[in-house]
Amino acid sequence: MIDSVSAANVSNAERFTRFGIAADGQAASRVREEFGHWLDTHFALDPVRSSDLILATNEALANAAEFAYANADRPGTMDIDAAFDPGAGVLTVTIADRGTWRDRSTLAPNKARGRGIPLMEALTDSTSIDRTDTGTRVLLQWTGVESRTAPSQTASAE
Repeated sequence: MIDSVSAANVSNAERFTRFGIAADGQAASRVREEFGHWLDTHFALDPVRSSDLILATNEALANAAEFAYANADRPGTMDIDAAFDPGAGVLTVTIADRGTWRDRSTLAPNKARGRGIPLMEALTDSTSIDRTDTGTRVLLQWTGVESRTAPSQTASAE
């Protein structure tokens, strides 16, 4: 297993970054918890919106962990980079790997599988998945996000 201790970690009001995470379920779970804590600390999200962000991000991490290196000779890594634009109120989360996801259009239908990408699309304001020969990049985006440190609308109206 790849040692994720050497991963680059950044966490502040405008960025949450983890690079070089082991692409496995245990690491994905740990990062999901860290990401949820970051959201709770820095953003004024209602419980439903917070759950949407965590679930969509977790689904992208889980897909990278499960599928990116399924046919690889050795384990791989994944990265998460969440960036907040306070002026626009936009939170963008990017999950990247250097593996290859399955192309769902070439798979036989399976009622027990295949709900992850539609789930990410339903829980975000924008979702894109870029598959290349050098990896997969999932971009999740939410608008109308407010920072906990932003002045309240009431205070600015006085």
